[in-house]
Amino acid sequence: MYKLIDGKAVSEYIKNSVKEKVADLKVEGKEITLAVIIVGNDPASRVYVNNKKKACEYVGFRSLEYALDEQTSEQELLELIDRLNKDKSVNGILCQLPVPEHIDEEKVIDRISPEKDVDGFSKINVGKLWVGDYDLAACTPMGVMELLKYYNIDVNGKNCVIIGRSNIVGKPMAALLLEKNGTVTICHSRTKNLSEITSQADILVAAVGRAGFVTADMVKEGAVVIDVGINRNAEGKLCGDVDFDGVKDKTSYITPVPGGCGPMTIAMLMNNTLVAAEKQGEI
Repeated sequence: MYKLIDGKAVSEYIKNSVKEKVADLKVEGKEITLAVIIVGNDPASRVYVNNKKKACEYVGFRSLEYALDEQTSEQELLELIDRLNKDKSVNGILCQLPVPEHIDEEKVIDRISPEKDVDGFSKINVGKLWVGDYDLAACTPMGVMELLKYYNIDVNGKNCVIIGRSNIVGKPMAALLLEKNGTVTICHSRTKNLSEITSQADILVAAVGRAGFVTADMVKEGAVVIDVGINRNAEGKLCGDVDFDGVKDKTSYITPVPGGCGPMTIAMLMNNTLVAAEKQGEI
């Protein structure tokens, strides 16, 4: 019988831990600030930004929102980031992705000071992650590791397979699993004999962005299945990369969508912001 991994419960646990520390800091007259930049009017981005603001309010952070017009130039955006980098009262900075096509996403990510890069996307923070000397890493993979930890799922020596090689999930996920002594394989769109590889996984992480992509024949009996995907099926219902109903009975643990990895991303953003503030020596 499979066990459902409850991302909502674990995310609340993490946010409450951050909230307690923030409350103690406020008694000392210290405040933590997260600056969020959004460019344009993408509806999904607006939902994400609003959720981040709510999380900041919950844990007790001061949140600053910079909502920029769709036509904002790349230079204007970079200058705003420069100002926030220099502002000692700002502990964390993130720019909600995607940005409009006329703005170079890579330039934006790399302009954010690594010390304030709470998304963990900058090349410096990615490099520090791969050498095992990091403070800030991508929130979604960090959230997956917290789920495994919370449910006492040991990575040591396990065969870990990741479907997806994105800079936001797949690659940092591999680094984090390697750090815990997992034997890691990254699969992608060019991988041959995919189901043969995935069906050997003790821990399978799906981050491919295709609804119901992982089917029962791709899953080993008793595997832990982590579904990072967020998609809409033909009926418009929110679903993951895993065919949940078809796969669940083969697993020992499985994350649902929604309510699995999704809540963990924002919880880890709050945790990263606290860590950033601590490392900056402001608190």
